[in-house]
Amino acid sequence: MVVARGRIDTILLLPVVVLLAIGAGMVFSASFVVAHNEFGDDTYFLVRHLLWITIGMGVLVVVSHMDYHRWQRLAVPFYAVSLALLLLVLIPGIGSSAYGASRWFTVGSILSIQPSEIAKLAVVVYLGAWVTRVGTDINKFTFGTVPFAIILGLSAGLVLVEPDLGTTVVLVLTAGSVFFISGANVLHALVGLMVIAVAGVKVIASSAYKSDRIDAFVNPWADPNGVGWHTTQSLLALGSGGLTGLGLGASRQKYYYVPNAHTDSIFAIVGEEIGFLGTTLVLVLFLIIVWRGLTIAGASRDPLGRALAAGATLMLAWQAMLNMAVVSHVVPNTGVPLPFVSYGGNAMVVSMAAVGIILSVGRSLSPSVLSWRSWLPQLGRIGSRADRATPTTSARPARDTRPTARGRTVPVTGRAALAQVRGSVRPRTRRRPLPSR
Repeated sequence: MVVARGRIDTILLLPVVVLLAIGAGMVFSASFVVAHNEFGDDTYFLVRHLLWITIGMGVLVVVSHMDYHRWQRLAVPFYAVSLALLLLVLIPGIGSSAYGASRWFTVGSILSIQPSEIAKLAVVVYLGAWVTRVGTDINKFTFGTVPFAIILGLSAGLVLVEPDLGTTVVLVLTAGSVFFISGANVLHALVGLMVIAVAGVKVIASSAYKSDRIDAFVNPWADPNGVGWHTTQSLLALGSGGLTGLGLGASRQKYYYVPNAHTDSIFAIVGEEIGFLGTTLVLVLFLIIVWRGLTIAGASRDPLGRALAAGATLMLAWQAMLNMAVVSHVVPNTGVPLPFVSYGGNAMVVSMAAVGIILSVGRSLSPSVLSWRSWLPQLGRIGSRADRATPTTSARPARDTRPTARGRTVPVTGRAALAQVRGSVRPRTRRRPLPSR
């Protein structure tokens, strides 16, 4: 299939670049204390963060210039590789463990790869190819719901075993959103939500540290020096920033008060140093990305483009929403990075690849379709005579007319109409037999 390649959508790319700039500054501000004390280099994390941004930009450029239909052929091997990585990271001696979880492959002291981040994008790509192949049968239990449950269950189950509850939630929300907007049966979706809710309750009840996080969410101030430490310190950081913040580099909570200040909790440092205006700016930039990504998905020409663009957009949206909700104490504490802002790693590369997929789908569309003018109603045509079309089912049939000597037309009725009809149809003549001699 030949797809016309247009320009890069700058409306989508610009907020991403602004978030990267904000993230680079905040990563340095939030990490230089830890970098100085533990590594003897104030720019230890900043240099590595900029390296991951460079790699991510390269991936974005390559993916955005690809024909997105190639992902249909790459979906199966990409998904299979992600499952293999999720299995390998669980093997002792191969996967690296930290904070009681086995989530990373570590190569030396620089490179660290988290397979669960790759699995999120692999599920989005595979679901896009699968939705295209299934078509309208996606609303059937046998051909739609059961295969979807298997696809999601394999990836989400392996991520949950690590354990990584935050990434599991993002994975389930993203896959469920793609499945729903692709035409899933609503009843099947509701039953699936109930099953996931029951399974989630059992998982939380069977784990002591997950139960502690629920207790910390209900009343973090009951044990502010214990299970409620993370939540209370994040709230103190947000609250102390006020409207305009304490100023860049002036955070007090990054001095070993807020855990993971340059990664999962960086939004709290943004609120402390830049204030409510800074956090609002970050939120607005994400809203622009989501709006633009869903606009591209809605305008796409085929099911594959719609599923890929919507899946990549919603993956970024759910992850950003979950991170900001955790920091602001809207949901229980769980660790997910804030896309484009938190300290790099392969999570940064995966986020940039997701943007590249959206841009690739957008490049196949006409610029007029994605123009902001297409969202405005055509007010000038509303109520005009040209738009007042009479329905053919209830309209009276038009009457035949004939021109007069003065050029006007009058209806043809009665004998004139009958004569006109007779004149337009040549009468059939019967041949008379020749007389016999």
